[in-house]
Amino acid sequence: MTTFVDRVVVHAQAGNGGNGCASVLREKFKPLGGPDGGNGGRGGDVVLEVDGNVTTLLELHHSPHKRAANGTPGQGGHRNGAESADIVIPVPNGTVVHDTNGVVLADLVGAGTRFVVAQGGRGGLGNAALASPRRKAPGFALLGEPGESRDIILELKTVADVALVGYPSAGKSSLIAALSAARPKIADYPFTTLVPNLGVVTAGDVIYTVADVPGLIPGASQGKGLGLEFLRHVERCEALVHVIDCATIEPGRDPIEDLAVIEAELNAYGGLAQRPRLIALNKMDVPDARVMADLVRPILEERGYRVFEISAATHEGLRPLSFAMAELVTEARNARPGLELTRVVITPRAVNDSGFVITEEPEGFRVVGTRPQRWVRQTDFSNDEAVGYLADRLARLGVEEALWKAGATPGCTVMIGDLDDAVVFDWQPTIAAGSGPHQGPRGTDVRLDAEVDQEWT
Repeated sequence: MTTFVDRVVVHAQAGNGGNGCASVLREKFKPLGGPDGGNGGRGGDVVLEVDGNVTTLLELHHSPHKRAANGTPGQGGHRNGAESADIVIPVPNGTVVHDTNGVVLADLVGAGTRFVVAQGGRGGLGNAALASPRRKAPGFALLGEPGESRDIILELKTVADVALVGYPSAGKSSLIAALSAARPKIADYPFTTLVPNLGVVTAGDVIYTVADVPGLIPGASQGKGLGLEFLRHVERCEALVHVIDCATIEPGRDPIEDLAVIEAELNAYGGLAQRPRLIALNKMDVPDARVMADLVRPILEERGYRVFEISAATHEGLRPLSFAMAELVTEARNARPGLELTRVVITPRAVNDSGFVITEEPEGFRVVGTRPQRWVRQTDFSNDEAVGYLADRLARLGVEEALWKAGATPGCTVMIGDLDDAVVFDWQPTIAAGSGPHQGPRGTDVRLDAEVDQEWT
């Protein structure tokens, strides 16, 4: 049964905002006391939060669909709708968030770090909030906005200081078990390690973490074996330790060739060329391994590597190796002072951005922009006054003027929104809102005028 998952697709649906309320206060001796409709409540967000107690994405693997609750509608008497609680998803430290196109949205590092995956819809304004000196009695309210729906890809990159890399059965799991309190599975067959293991090592005053990465083989960077699945866990490590089996009996293998193969895979994966390396010649408890180490050690040192002869079984040479790793970790920490912060990708809006774009198509003119599309979603098209209010907002934003410049004429087809969710209507730049004998300019009611009220009384 799967116990470790480091990549998962999450389908997030934020909550919809509640609709605003269109209500008029009616009391004894006060038949038209003015608008008193409350605002709708905000829908819940879907949020990722780093939790130190979570080490895998297994829960999201089994339950990838996350949906927040909707906000409740507003009510009369200036009662606003209730806001919905956010859905908080705990994720491991070192989780990278991608969109479906592979673009990095956030790199979550540090306990408590948060990232909003899907934003809840804002609640619609009630007619009390829409009232103004020019619009004393709005006969409409705004609809709540729908919450964002988003598919994201989460990848876990283990946050460790040192990574142990090497062929399968080179002794990486035995080494991490000897250096720390970690107890990974150890056996005498290849690919015993199926998931990265973490161990905490203390060397003098330095405390650091070591990751045991599943064994690499030729072609790992192209997907052979388990390497491609777990090479991402090496990316965050400050140093690499090549664990080389000096007692292998496989034909055609020797420590120099093993090192060359692993280095070729790391270079093919990319981004690891600047990591400092140490060489650990393992299994010195076997006589043949010591003979082999005497042959290859001068060659490796001539190439600039620091070489340590160790035995994970007898703990020979582990203390010098642990202090050498601590030295590299300390140097890396001193070179990067301060806390490692979460990286969130932000794309600022251009200073000359009007907020919308108009394009001419065979069917008519299409308006695409965050605000126009949001305003359309908030509009109750069964209410003429609400439609007029939308026309006012679009005119103030400059949409009508831009349509004129683009060649639009009264009565032509205008589409607001993308191809799959556009609202289509015949453009009339002088739409009047409201109807009935008491309606004046958009959103006004002569019955609420002070002089008329005096005449009624």
